[in-house]
Amino acid sequence: MKYKVLCICLVVLFNIKPGKCATGDVSFIIFSDNENKGHLIEKRDVEQKPPIIYEMNVNSNVSNRFATTVIESKVKNAYAVPREAVFSVILPEQAFISEFVMIIGGKSYKAYVKGKEEAKNIYDKAVSSGQSAAHVAVSARDSHRFTVSVNVEPEAKATFLLTYEELLERRNNQYELVLNINPGQIVKDLNVKVNISESRPLVFVKTPALRSGNEVSKNEDKLSPSANIEKISPTNSIITFQPDVEKQKEYGKELVGKETDGLTGQFIVQYEVERDPSGGEILLKDGYFIHFFAPKDIESLPKNVYFILDTSGSMVGIKIQQLRNAMNSILDEIKPEDTLNIVEFNSETFVWNIEAETSVKVKFSNYTHPYEQLKENDMPGPLPASQPNIAKAKKLVSNMVATGGTYMIGGLETALYLIKSEMERSVGTDNKRQPIVIFLTDGQPNIGLYSTDEITKQVTHLNSDGINVPIFSLSFGQGADKAFLRKLSLENSGFSRHIYDASDAALQLHDFYKIISSPLMTNINFKYDTEAKELTKIHYPIYFRGNEIAIAGKYTGNKLTAEVNALGRRGPIRLLPKIEEPVTSLERLWAYLTIKQTLEKREVAENKDELTKKALELALKYSFVTEVTSLVVVKPNATNAVNTEEASQSNRGGSVIAYNKMARRPAIGHSYNLASASFAPLAHRTSVKYATRPSPWHVSEHSRAPTSTIPYVKPKIEDKLPWLATAMNSNRTITLPDGVFELGDSNLVNYAHGACPKTPQGVEGECVLIKDCPTVLPYLTDLAAYTKYFCPVESKYAGVCCPKVLKPSATGL
Repeated sequence: MKYKVLCICLVVLFNIKPGKCATGDVSFIIFSDNENKGHLIEKRDVEQKPPIIYEMNVNSNVSNRFATTVIESKVKNAYAVPREAVFSVILPEQAFISEFVMIIGGKSYKAYVKGKEEAKNIYDKAVSSGQSAAHVAVSARDSHRFTVSVNVEPEAKATFLLTYEELLERRNNQYELVLNINPGQIVKDLNVKVNISESRPLVFVKTPALRSGNEVSKNEDKLSPSANIEKISPTNSIITFQPDVEKQKEYGKELVGKETDGLTGQFIVQYEVERDPSGGEILLKDGYFIHFFAPKDIESLPKNVYFILDTSGSMVGIKIQQLRNAMNSILDEIKPEDTLNIVEFNSETFVWNIEAETSVKVKFSNYTHPYEQLKENDMPGPLPASQPNIAKAKKLVSNMVATGGTYMIGGLETALYLIKSEMERSVGTDNKRQPIVIFLTDGQPNIGLYSTDEITKQVTHLNSDGINVPIFSLSFGQGADKAFLRKLSLENSGFSRHIYDASDAALQLHDFYKIISSPLMTNINFKYDTEAKELTKIHYPIYFRGNEIAIAGKYTGNKLTAEVNALGRRGPIRLLPKIEEPVTSLERLWAYLTIKQTLEKREVAENKDELTKKALELALKYSFVTEVTSLVVVKPNATNAVNTEEASQSNRGGSVIAYNKMARRPAIGHSYNLASASFAPLAHRTSVKYATRPSPWHVSEHSRAPTSTIPYVKPKIEDKLPWLATAMNSNRTITLPDGVFELGDSNLVNYAHGACPKTPQGVEGECVLIKDCPTVLPYLTDLAAYTKYFCPVESKYAGVCCPKVLKPSATGL
């Protein structure tokens, strides 16, 4: 059989600038045979009505704070001619895709993960062999969107299943799972289910009002009236959301102003678990562990807050007004025991003397060794955040004017000098405070140092010389260099965020400040005994109240001892964590966190080879789509066309299966996950490189299917259940207490679903093949666990009791 190959790479590279892709990135590879080489292929009418989505299921299992989400879309072409179905999903930036399956013509086709270079070689090989191939590089903003299209024959059906995984990060005393639901049409059967199972009791579970995904809402506390929250046990809750047709119309009208678009928004689940008040809890299972650390009974550290504010000409108009509004709100949040300094930069640098309601112009030109020249400037130090001083600061903020160029190095090095001077002044006193830098800019440096790499190098060098202050960078609007700001913060113990140039920008800034408003401890070190191996990051410079630190690793033996050492308000702190039993396996969580942190190290490293190799090996082993791997999707030649859909803001029409007509920012809502580029917009552009002369890559209904020499590798269920490889007999059967049963291969899709007594989630179920119920796989940790939920399919196949609400269908695992 001939196959068409589509290589999809989700470019989640944070160091890619908007509109650019790193060399070698392969997002899609589309093959056609030689007959079509260089010819203009008939363009499909983009105004055609799309196939009907008759069922859509979004199922997310959350255990140990690790979420596995499966999005299933079932479509039918009810028309007399073939129609193109486009499956498009908005993903949280922190998520890794781990599986994609298409079921076409009763057969399932599972994608497989390849290294990025190997994917590039596929493209090059296709070109050199004379095949026509389109290389589509997706911009950095498109890294949040997964899109694939397929032609559906008249009266035929197709099913898409996408699985992605993410570690939920705790912010502002809660975890938040955000699910983008945007089918682009009314769906007769729309089901959302979230199953939360934690090792500790759940303090609360709530579903705030749907978000548009466009702007931060001020009404987050309102519960969605149609979401049902069922408490199964103190540690387990199931949330279901099943809006009917009329309700979807109401949501569509409210969220995007158009009833026919249906539900186009974000469904959010927020929850919290009971906390260990000191050292946190360590979960141990099968040689892996995860340590969740979120102490609460600790005094906050007093702090010196240094604001570095860009008031260059590009901030003119609404931006400067939004900055004024945000600063007014943030100034109200600063505690009386804290102090503050404000550094303003445009064509020059100014330090505000808040008490005198004046400013000092700073002059210096030696950026490598700036302190001697900076010392000659009579600059005011930090001022107590008393009520009169806050009032004066607000007055000064209200008079800020946007003008001139962007003297970025001037603002940054001036702030570091102020911090260094204050630290030296407070030596030997009880008046020590934790310095924090908040750096906001909307543009590119064009005065002083122009090179962002050189700025990062100089600032990091000065900061590491006894200062070690965390720098939190905020990119404002489209002109800011987000990649530079992310790297600057990563190198300097902070993180970066993108603030959208929208009506809620002031609220975004205020919500960001809340995350870092209460530092509890610094210089946090996690120490484990010699049995612990392959650990993720174990040193953190600062911890803020309401957040959480997660450390994962491997261990040998039956126990693990650990301690946490840090510096608090009253001096050194030593905390001892508790050992507990996790809900499910921890191996994939360890792999996820290890890959994430390895990629972060790679981003700022001079020599990336070893880190790239490590990340690639793990990503391939665990089938994670990352910035060093690509997803290769194989289609049979029964499918006429594969093309990419541009999803820019102006492209709101057309036929899209899961087209995001609402989300101009990613699925993280405004929880501000620290490792993500929060609120990154989705401009949805693609740039196309053609191996032959360019033509619209739409295939007419009569054109021949593309071919490829790439073999289709049939997926195996043991890839998802490692224990099955040893439990399985040589003929791919498994011996159970009830007899010997076949596993059923990926082509087995039509079979009867019988009744069964017990699902892992404790709800009504039906018996399906193991491969057809991916959401229960995290519960099948070993043969004994599987035996609990075993049921026979047609008396010969090994099945599993799958929750009915999931509407299982063949996944081709």
